[in-house]
Amino acid sequence: MLLSISPLLLAALALLGLATGFLAGLLGIGGGMLLVPFLTYIIGLQGVAPGLAVKMAIATSMATIMFTSISSVRAHHRRGAVRWDIAQRLAPGIVLGGMAASLGVFALLRGSVLAMVFAVFVAFSALQMLRARKPSPSRELPGTAGQIAAGSSIGFLSGLVGAGGGFISVPFMTWCNVPIHNAVATSAALGFPIAVVNVLGYVLAGRAETSLPPASLGYVWLPALGAVALCSVLTAPLGARVAHQLPVAQLRRVFAGLLFVLAAYMLWKGLRAGG
Repeated sequence: MLLSISPLLLAALALLGLATGFLAGLLGIGGGMLLVPFLTYIIGLQGVAPGLAVKMAIATSMATIMFTSISSVRAHHRRGAVRWDIAQRLAPGIVLGGMAASLGVFALLRGSVLAMVFAVFVAFSALQMLRARKPSPSRELPGTAGQIAAGSSIGFLSGLVGAGGGFISVPFMTWCNVPIHNAVATSAALGFPIAVVNVLGYVLAGRAETSLPPASLGYVWLPALGAVALCSVLTAPLGARVAHQLPVAQLRRVFAGLLFVLAAYMLWKGLRAGG
């Protein structure tokens, strides 16, 4: 499968995998925030229409998170940073929200709309992280029902934009006074159920699409999935190690700066696709 693409493209996908794996471990974002813009560009070079390229980039990005999340969460778990109690309460809602997004709304929306949704939510998350407003000292995570509702929102929005949910779950947890290193680690753990549920939906929803390029499984482009996933699992543990060495303020700035840049690119891409 991978041999059917040019060596230069394969090298580019491998480098992208190394970078996104590192970011998955560092920021708990599953790498999707970086992958979607770059994969949109790469898939577009294969002659795929802009709107469909956005959809395939989102689906393929989510598929890689199944692999990066496992590698990343193992590294965080060894440091005792994952709040498994929070992950267990958010997971049921994540499954429900992911199914609603990937099996329903994702297939109905145009790629240009999805690109702009991606840009808006990523920019909002970046702003919240950059402001770094201290939450009320008395604020805590909501009860089980509230966390299921929060998980539904995380799963749904992640399904629309092809990310592991860290752009929502990390700000949500820090807003509820969960330390950022724990929030990043727990977000990495949530990436796996988010990815599995949504990828299943993308595969089923993409069966009706007639313009997919070769080596596609639904909306998932398999050559990119193979190259990126293989390389990303190598660097996710390194990112997790670095995350525990950076001060909190610096980690927030890295997170926010990256998201602003990618939000701007996807907004531009969405406006082009819709024009």
